[in-house]
Amino acid sequence: MQITWLGHSSFRIEIEAAVLLVDPWFTGNPMFPEAARAEALRGVTHILLTHAHSDHIGDALAVAKDLAVPVVGIYDLVSYLQNRNGVSGIGFNKGGTVDLGGAKVTMVNACHSSTFGTETGPVAAGSEAGFMIAGEGHVIYLSGDTDIMADMGWMGEYHKPDIGILSCGGHFTMDMQRAAFAAKKYFDFKVLIPCHYRTFPLLAQNAEVLVAALPGVKVIEPQVMQAITL
Repeated sequence: MQITWLGHSSFRIEIEAAVLLVDPWFTGNPMFPEAARAEALRGVTHILLTHAHSDHIGDALAVAKDLAVPVVGIYDLVSYLQNRNGVSGIGFNKGGTVDLGGAKVTMVNACHSSTFGTETGPVAAGSEAGFMIAGEGHVIYLSGDTDIMADMGWMGEYHKPDIGILSCGGHFTMDMQRAAFAAKKYFDFKVLIPCHYRTFPLLAQNAEVLVAALPGVKVIEPQVMQAITL
């Protein structure tokens, strides 16, 4: 399994026979080098979306059309993208599980918002979500944009993820302290990868707080386009 950070909350996850492109935002993403676009998209089989904010679906339609791969996510958002833009999709909902190239992806709750930006203001686009991604003997908890939730208690107990990818930059999501609290209280991660940070000055610029708070967890501060092999 390989997990590659593409900046902000965008990831490339190679697991089983799938290459999942998570929340692709390349255009205008200050963390992503445009010259790396072709390598980031190599072999992608599915586009996995946590919610509709522009810093998460910015390049989803263009990639879906260019590569002829489906967008995968909550039914409302995926249906909208299919009906308005002519892309293929796999829409499901919280509690549902889909098989993506042998990886079992279960949608779980998140606590955030999910809207499209329009000229007249935000328009609701389904609900925000996270995912449990099971394959190759591991379970990845991809939190999506979220705050701490009591739901994390049963999610950790039921799915038993050993790898966490947590949004923790603060302001729009959990900050490092809250992410550390959630990791200690609700999960038993062996590996933790922070995201939704470093992109803008408004967000946390490092994960030192997370590292200090979780001495028994391998906290990996990802580098853009440097694959993490697990």
